[in-house]
Amino acid sequence: MTDISPLDQARILSEALPHMQQYDEETIVIKYGGHAMGDEETAKNFARDIVLLEQTAINPVVVHGGGPQIATMLKRLGIQSEFAAGLRITDAATIEIVEMVLAGSVNKQIVGYINEAGGKAVGLSGKDGNMVKASKTTRTIIDPGSNIEKAIDLGFVGDPEKVDLTLLNQLIGYELIPVLAPLATSKEGQTLNVNADTFAGAVAGALKAKRLLLLTDVPGVLDKSKKLIPQLSVKDARKLIADGTISGGMIPKVETCIYALEQGVEGVVIIDGKMQHAVLLELFTNQGTGTLIHK
Repeated sequence: MTDISPLDQARILSEALPHMQQYDEETIVIKYGGHAMGDEETAKNFARDIVLLEQTAINPVVVHGGGPQIATMLKRLGIQSEFAAGLRITDAATIEIVEMVLAGSVNKQIVGYINEAGGKAVGLSGKDGNMVKASKTTRTIIDPGSNIEKAIDLGFVGDPEKVDLTLLNQLIGYELIPVLAPLATSKEGQTLNVNADTFAGAVAGALKAKRLLLLTDVPGVLDKSKKLIPQLSVKDARKLIADGTISGGMIPKVETCIYALEQGVEGVVIIDGKMQHAVLLELFTNQGTGTLIHK
């Protein structure tokens, strides 16, 4: 790191003031992806940034994924996953491991890093306090042989239906940082694995968060010539999905952003979580880093 003079450091802090005021006492939901976690150094820097937000009277809520970590553990235990239409089918043996990894090792690792940086993180899942109720996800695929649409059962995978804020309201604003694993309960009391982006969107919507930050492994939404698009309205985003500019795995991400905005989130930003201090750059500087999607 280049040496910055004390005066420059003071100037940088001073320039952050209007941004801090904009988010004062506001809730920011940050989705931290399994891929964005990267190495220990990156994770520790992320944790420090989250503690810094809390110190500046912002209320951060962290939602994390853990896809790579789940895959590693399934492999270690010799559990084969079946896939349909590119989606993992989560059977009874798999959901047990998913819960163990997400609500256990990954969740507590992030909690540990935040606490080590001087914060007070509380690790929870959507099952705690009936926070997130979900219904089983069904997907339909076109059978290539017969061209008939058929439903596929993805097993213990869910879509959020209802968010109960009782528990989060006990934590937010009391110097406690909730760290949420994207697991929910069905009406029948089954544990369901929820896509972490979707889970973060549902929680941010229920909290009417000022910002939802989706930390991913790409810089943001790119145009046809692969250049970053700094800002998009919901209308623009829908157009880009329709004309194929937004494609593949970016479609569900952007759909989550649209859903969160419709639920009352003020702005959603897709940013590259592997970039150092991505969260601070986005919130506390004029630069901003990823793609901001707004109403």
